[in-house]
This record gives sequence, C-alpha cells and structure tokens, in this order.
Amino acid sequence: MTDTASREIRTDDYCVSYDEPTQTVACQGSLRLSGMAEYEPIVDLLSSVADTDTDAVILDLTDLEFLNSSGISMLSKFVIKVRHRKTVTMSVRGSRTIPWQGKSLKNLQRLMPSLDLQWD
Repeated sequence: MTDTASREIRTDDYCVSYDEPTQTVACQGSLRLSGMAEYEPIVDLLSSVADTDTDAVILDLTDLEFLNSSGISMLSKFVIKVRHRKTVTMSVRGSRTIPWQGKSLKNLQRLMPSLDLQWD
C-alpha cells in the first residue's frame, strides 16, 4: 500500500519511505519480492525521488535485513538514474552486521564512483 502524502510503502515484511526534508530514502525489513513486477511500486517511489529537484540523496539501508537479487537490481538502477543527474550527490548508509550489505553496497559504489558509502 502506498501513501503518496508521506511517500511510504509499508507491508508486514518491509517499509520503504522517503523523507523529503532530510532527502532520505529508508528501507527496512526484508525485501523478498518475486521479480521486478512486484518491485514496481518501490521502483516508482525511487524514480520519483531521482526526478526530484534535489542536490543530494541519502539511501539508508541500515535496517534492511535482506534483499534478494531483484531488489539489488532495483537499487542498482536507482543509483544509475541518480548518477545521470550529474549535480546530485548520493550517500548510502549500510550496516556491517548485515551480511549481504558488504559486497552488494560496494558494487553500488562501482556503479557511481562518487557515491559516499557510510557504515554504522
């Protein structure tokens, strides 16, 4: 379910939200959706963030326990879209205690070398 006023997608398993004042997309829980079609509402939210007239985007993944390969693909496409907006800086916050994040977040940095990767 999507609430356009708060720009949040929340289910029993996960929450993806965008806080405009802090320019932060926060992903929490476990994203185990089946294929890109099920990720479409999240892709739409991320696309609207990438298209926002902003100079910075923060992607906070510190509370995202699990992300499957379709989810990683979705985040990669988001990073590439932000990269194409040359005036936008991007930071990604991750957690060293969540196993999938180490390698996967470094790969996002390869897609956008200027990406600022921060660990808690």
